[in-house]
Amino acid sequence: MYIDILHRFDLSPAEAIKVQKKLQKRIDTSYHIDTNSIKLIAGSDLAYNREKNTAIASIVVMAFPSLSIVEKTCSYTPIAFPYIPGLLSFREIPAMVEAAKKLTHRPDVWLIDGAGIAHPRGIGLASHWGLMIGIPTVGCAKSHLYGDYVEPPLQRGSFSLIRSKGGKIIGLVLRTRTDVRPLFISPGHLIDMESSKEIVLATCRKYRNPEPLRYAHNLADVCKRRGQETPPPERSLFL
Repeated sequence: MYIDILHRFDLSPAEAIKVQKKLQKRIDTSYHIDTNSIKLIAGSDLAYNREKNTAIASIVVMAFPSLSIVEKTCSYTPIAFPYIPGLLSFREIPAMVEAAKKLTHRPDVWLIDGAGIAHPRGIGLASHWGLMIGIPTVGCAKSHLYGDYVEPPLQRGSFSLIRSKGGKIIGLVLRTRTDVRPLFISPGHLIDMESSKEIVLATCRKYRNPEPLRYAHNLADVCKRRGQETPPPERSLFL
């Protein structure tokens, strides 16, 4: 799979912020994606082996709408950037690149465990990754990073808006299951807000998290414990 390496990653935090401000101008969240046009959807996540200072990136590609697994990869990459809120992409993307290089399928949409444009500088991990791969990306975070919001109603499908300090709508707080904590959804790149919401709801079945992200999370955890890059059999993902 082709990945456009847009810049160096051996940067200082100040240099990384300058890169974010430059790249943010290229983000486009105007595209509506018809779910009927989606054939393959990917999810990715990371785990960390802190003793070895290593990031384990996992990617799961699923057929849509069946959500059966088509392909899965993982990689081990040394961690070269510190954990700094708002600069997560500089820590995680190098590992994601190595896992994505192994893919033989090109997804139509990619779900990311992180923020899209709901970010202090408007370019979270999902947006940054979307610019590099040229595929519609959706940020699907489990916790709040940036913006003001109120809690949505408790019913599945209910949502409230996330607004920037200036009042711009930058995401949704989406209830994917009734009486369960919501997710923080924001477009990454090449997709609009409504499409992001529809795709997340369409991929949330029995659980709070979308299936591609849930599988990717389990895959990263299993690969971390096994200490090997070869993806385990599906029955080992505890799904």
